[in-house]
Amino acid sequence: MTVQKFVIYNSLDINGQESNNTHKLKLNVLEKSGNYLIHKDILRHKISQKQGTVSTKTRSEVRGGGRKPWQQKGTGRARAGSNRSPLWKGGGIIFGPKPKKILLKLNKKERKLALQTLLYNKRNNISIIDNLENAISIPKTKTFLDICKNCGLSLNQKILIIVSEKTKSLKLSTRNIKNIELISASNLNTFSLLKAKQILLTPLAINYIKEIYCD
Repeated sequence: MTVQKFVIYNSLDINGQESNNTHKLKLNVLEKSGNYLIHKDILRHKISQKQGTVSTKTRSEVRGGGRKPWQQKGTGRARAGSNRSPLWKGGGIIFGPKPKKILLKLNKKERKLALQTLLYNKRNNISIIDNLENAISIPKTKTFLDICKNCGLSLNQKILIIVSEKTKSLKLSTRNIKNIELISASNLNTFSLLKAKQILLTPLAINYIKEIYCD
């Protein structure tokens, strides 16, 4: 059974000053622990990243081996029909891996519930910064580091920045910083949320999250 939880945030500007804008998130979470759903969604996410292209050759696929190495009887050696037998060096592989696609299905509602549960669990680690997408006009790492300092963010911990759209300036300003991950709200996933110790949101990203995940 799900219950509705409301989380209210005051947004900050890039100088770390509180603005008068408040943002409300309505999240549906399970009455009891929803950790099993989070685990299931992370498992789905990790499995979907597997390429599944590993491949080995069986005795029929290895080149050569068409001629019988020696006659069946009279040599004193064990009988052999092909030098590409799995028992021989350079032979085929028995029960080796073959290309395959592994999919773990998760219902849409379950995935949304897992994301909302995780957002609610991390509610105390979320900060909202106004107009972060367009705050940096010229790509510069130092400018972004100053914003982090003004907003009291520690760069020794994983920071997840969720924006409505990844602008070129913001991408270039954050890509050289060790513990920062920048994603758009449309690509939000439980794995990125779980790793993050601090989460930065923008008002536009919150609107996207409400529209996509919190209907």
